[in-house]
Amino acid sequence: MTELADVFWAAHTDLPREAPGSVRTTELLLALAGPLPDRPRTVDVGSGTGPASVLLAELTGGEVTAVDLHAPFLAAVTERARGAGVADRVHPLRASMDSLPLQPGSVDLVWAEGSAYAVGVDAALAAWRPLLAPGGVVVLTEAEWTTADPAPGARAFWDPGYPAMRDTAGNVAAFRAAGWVVQAAYLLPDADWAAYYDPLAARIEQLRAEGVDPALLDQVGEEIAVREAHAGDYGYTGYVLRPR
Repeated sequence: MTELADVFWAAHTDLPREAPGSVRTTELLLALAGPLPDRPRTVDVGSGTGPASVLLAELTGGEVTAVDLHAPFLAAVTERARGAGVADRVHPLRASMDSLPLQPGSVDLVWAEGSAYAVGVDAALAAWRPLLAPGGVVVLTEAEWTTADPAPGARAFWDPGYPAMRDTAGNVAAFRAAGWVVQAAYLLPDADWAAYYDPLAARIEQLRAEGVDPALLDQVGEEIAVREAHAGDYGYTGYVLRPR
């Protein structure tokens, strides 16, 4: 492997999750979302390999559409759902998160763990709002600054890819201005980052032992090094939002 993209996808093959999170956090955010219809219709946007998709199917008893653009991730969703006995209720869908081929008013719960930043959280919410049925809710985890003065190293990592990243107060104000009720906000614990980064780091070391270009592996693993150095500067916050 001589291309960064090839090394990236090799490192991100067969990981348990593709963003910070955990079973406990998913359970907590679902509880904070409040009552849902029996057998709710859920869309997990940016599902990755489906850790939330499958768990939500198990917890809600409803149908879950797992949306991602990376076909191997959707194949992994299918395998994970089959292993959990919920394959009949978890439906992979290859689509872009900002143009979902779903009917307006057809979704009770939009779920997005660590994915909204790909198009920007404001654009994502604007695209998802018409999908919600009456009483519908959005639950997402969003990257945020957790200090008023982030270190230059943290800025250097995040600004090129997500220059619009805000802190909690900025996000709450923006959500409210866009017509959302902020029902809950929850800062993900460090353990949720370890659940993502520990397997990724192990996979990178495996590839290093197999002779993959160490410079490319260092680029893939940069996010881990930045987090280790600047954990106090940023985090992920889970939000529960309802249209006003």
